[in-house]
Amino acid sequence: MAVPVYLFSGFLESGKTTFIQDTLEDKRFNAGERTLLLVCEEGEEEYSPEKFSGKNVKICIIDSKEELNENNLAEMVKSFKAERVLVEYNGMWSIQDFYDNMPEDWVPYQNMLFFDTNTFLSYNSNMRSLVVDKLSDCDVAVFNRIEKDFDTMQLHKIVRGTSRRTQILYEYADGTLIPDEIEDPLPFDIEAPVVTIEDRDFALFYRDLTEDMKKYKGKTVKFKAVAATDPKFPDKTCALGRHIMTCCADDIQYCGLVSKIKDAGLVENAGWYIVTAEIDIRFSRLYGKKGPVFNVKELISAEPPEDQIATFY
Repeated sequence: MAVPVYLFSGFLESGKTTFIQDTLEDKRFNAGERTLLLVCEEGEEEYSPEKFSGKNVKICIIDSKEELNENNLAEMVKSFKAERVLVEYNGMWSIQDFYDNMPEDWVPYQNMLFFDTNTFLSYNSNMRSLVVDKLSDCDVAVFNRIEKDFDTMQLHKIVRGTSRRTQILYEYADGTLIPDEIEDPLPFDIEAPVVTIEDRDFALFYRDLTEDMKKYKGKTVKFKAVAATDPKFPDKTCALGRHIMTCCADDIQYCGLVSKIKDAGLVENAGWYIVTAEIDIRFSRLYGKKGPVFNVKELISAEPPEDQIATFY
């Protein structure tokens, strides 16, 4: 049977413990289900189990990342006969490390991220890779302890620079909780006969395409890309894309899109091209799943863009 996992991440003193405490005091969430709470970071706030609405909660303190291994996690669930798992995750640990070590029957249900607005901008400047790590997969980002006249636009831009799907909530010092309602229009016209992607906007295009593929099905797009070829690729197939940097030089990776082209054998590996293609959404073994497949209509040799690494900024 699948074990639902609720992940609460954020840096020290960001409000995780308080939120989890309030959640477990709520009868709508905690009606007595056998709940395993893994505490990977202990701050000034402490849990008060006597206030939990349901009493079947076992708190396990995790002192080191090495304890979060598949065998140990599976044994904790088994010994307590837990029906679900809540995790107060250490903000200095990579989220992916946790996912990589989850037992196979653990299923992430929700990932909530908390930031103390008073320290967030400092963390973002000095530990950008850890901030991006947390933002990349979270469902909800909560900025708390916001003063009345604080400009939330700077927070909005940082979140949207990493994820367009994350819901953003602002919790003010007086306890008022307000959802972010700032609209983010795409920097290109998706309804145009040919959707033209400027060099500076490729990263945004790639992310929006991969997050919401259906709206691009049947669209014709034009953009500049660097090609990747391989003898192992299927016939008449190459990859066209860009190297994208999310937060720092260490995370630059080539983000290629499967492209079908009649004269694929003439495409130069690492060559730059202006691409005009119609997008289809179907299974490709190069993705190992359904994804965007570009049916190339025109491929013209081109000079590299001024900035060969695409970014979200």
